[in-house]
Amino acid sequence: MQATKPTHVRYMILLMLFLVTTINYADRATIAIAGSSLQKDLGIDAVTLGYIFSAFGWAYVAGQIPGGWLLDRFGSKKVYALSIFTWSLFTVLQGFIGEFGMSTAVVALFMLRFLVGLAEAPSFPGNARIVAAWFPTAERGTASAIFNSAQYFATVLFAPLMGWIVYSFGWEHVFIVMGILGIVFSGIWLKVIYSPREHPRINEAEFKYIAENGGMVDMDQKGKKSDGPKWDYIRQLLTNRMMLGVYLGQYCINGITYFFLTWFPVYLVQDRGMTILKAGFIASLPAICGFIGGVLGGVISDYLLRKGHSLTFARKAPIIAGLLVSSSIVACNYVDVEWMVVGFMALAFFGKGVGALGWAVVSDTSPKQIAGLSGGLFNTFGNLASITTPIVIGYIISTTGSFKWALVFVGCNALMAVFSYLVIVGPIKRVVLKESPTSGPLTADLKPVNS
Repeated sequence: MQATKPTHVRYMILLMLFLVTTINYADRATIAIAGSSLQKDLGIDAVTLGYIFSAFGWAYVAGQIPGGWLLDRFGSKKVYALSIFTWSLFTVLQGFIGEFGMSTAVVALFMLRFLVGLAEAPSFPGNARIVAAWFPTAERGTASAIFNSAQYFATVLFAPLMGWIVYSFGWEHVFIVMGILGIVFSGIWLKVIYSPREHPRINEAEFKYIAENGGMVDMDQKGKKSDGPKWDYIRQLLTNRMMLGVYLGQYCINGITYFFLTWFPVYLVQDRGMTILKAGFIASLPAICGFIGGVLGGVISDYLLRKGHSLTFARKAPIIAGLLVSSSIVACNYVDVEWMVVGFMALAFFGKGVGALGWAVVSDTSPKQIAGLSGGLFNTFGNLASITTPIVIGYIISTTGSFKWALVFVGCNALMAVFSYLVIVGPIKRVVLKESPTSGPLTADLKPVNS
């Protein structure tokens, strides 16, 4: 490393996180774009489709703590590369379930969605872990917001493409195209990603800037790997009021996310009478607003931090304001004009994007010993919504025959997240796990993240 003008390798790392998260969310959304055609071809009802939508979530949630441990044990680079390859392979295989009989195809689709969820489990804890290693505290909100905003960019970029593929060639081809793209990217990941200390292109000036301003640059250093899940560490996090509030908030935020990832295209087709081709393009419009809001939320948060506001205010203000705006999704029940429906969806998605700073909070609060596990635990709670939201909405539609109460349910999730950050979370600070020399970890203390 040379002591010259600082390099900016961390921005290349952030670009890779953005791209891999775009592919990640595109693969999750394949089932939503194909959902209406699948429902027709396989002859399944709304409740069954809701369970198929939820299959990803069951495994994704179950894999969070093991995935976080694998990241802490073997490092972000190798574990993440394997994750990308395997989830992409299972995505490709979904394109061939039409070769089976109807009942077998439904079971096979559920199992493959389950395996995609299991393979993707290390992805977001890996993102948070890499951001914590590569970015100083004052840049972490923007970095986290950028990789998190890829979920909207995925819809902007791929929803029209996938809608066109379904319309022109059939739903099977969506899975094959997206899966092959991910397999190719797993090889690119191995060529580009390194820890800060090991990256061949970083110089001493950038390394010192990151290390001296809060970046956990030695997270993946050899000899510092965890031997197994630290269950008492997890217990300490689960008894920490701040973290429980953050977990509840993320669960509610993801409730909004998974409406858009699962039922939103179906809503446009079945409740608003659009073709799947048109729904694919329309779905991209709220996503554009979500992408803008997602980046803006991180920029505002870091700007507030640089202007001398507390970390608590800098993170909470965009979260609360954004989620209040997101609750406007309920207004779709009171308008019939198509452009107004899309407008309120776009406003709701914009607000949700501004408020989606949970991963920045995780990077700010995770104990240094278990950054991967901490992110995994956070994502476990958050992605319980990937199980409950599709199923609850499926039952609501089956019972009421419309999406009206489903949208109310989504709006209530936004308001509950606001309540959590206002009332439960309290000051946002780094959790510091203390260990006894004789008996191991005893209590979890809090200290300011930049202290």
